[in-house]
Amino acid sequence: MLKALLKTMRPRQWTKNVFIFAALVFDKQFFIVESFLRTLAGFALFCLISSSVYIFNDLADIEADRQHPEKKKRPIPSGELPVGIAWAAGIILVIVTLAIGYWLSPAFAAVMGLYFLVNLAYSKWLKHVPIVDVLIISAGFVLRVGAGVTLIHVERFSPWLYVVMTLLALFLGFGKRRAELTLLQQGAGSHRKVLDGYTIPLLDQYIMIVSGTTIVAYSLYTFSAPNVPANHSMMLTIPFVVYAIFRYLHLIHVEERGGEPEEILLRDRPFQIAMVLWALTVLVVFYLS
Repeated sequence: MLKALLKTMRPRQWTKNVFIFAALVFDKQFFIVESFLRTLAGFALFCLISSSVYIFNDLADIEADRQHPEKKKRPIPSGELPVGIAWAAGIILVIVTLAIGYWLSPAFAAVMGLYFLVNLAYSKWLKHVPIVDVLIISAGFVLRVGAGVTLIHVERFSPWLYVVMTLLALFLGFGKRRAELTLLQQGAGSHRKVLDGYTIPLLDQYIMIVSGTTIVAYSLYTFSAPNVPANHSMMLTIPFVVYAIFRYLHLIHVEERGGEPEEILLRDRPFQIAMVLWALTVLVVFYLS
């Protein structure tokens, strides 16, 4: 049962919470021990609050998931994890994480609470509304970045990163919807109601718009943000971002993957190499230039 609960908590999804470290890295505090430890603690708490969201989401979707070709194998719809245990675990996670989060920083606890409430609304209502469903997913990533800001004393964190994060999350969200629509084809609506509001050509247009604007917004950040080096060396990171976006598009259109972006981050070697090179370049530019 413990293994089933852990599976329901989606540890693989915790990779999304690395965006909490954005403020730490881009405000040049990565090597300040106190700031790093506070952000690391915030990362752990956000992983737990996001896991509670996944538990409640599975409880809300239990009947629909039983009709899905893949989701029916999840612990709650398959019966491996009893509904009562799932409810208890979700409630305990929320109480414990918010209490510890308040002790760490009241503002951080407030952001976590907002994230939880927004995602509850998403699970209950908003995930059935086309476009709004992806906007809510995007808001979740922005809140992760905001949560990181509340944990440390930020001096020159650029608002451009919020813009980039919003666009990048929209790109991934629409890509995920396209992959789901491709997987389920004509029966898509019977498994996820919101897919009735999308078509593959429409999603391709959305993806084209947000992918292009993401590249433009990130490029603008690299030479116009107040905290980047004056020699514009941050622009050296642009090719890695462009490649990562193009690689994701390749996976969506050619390999028909993308339904689980976190799986791409954990398994796709070219994408991983691009991200590692991007991260190393950012550290060199910010801390050694």
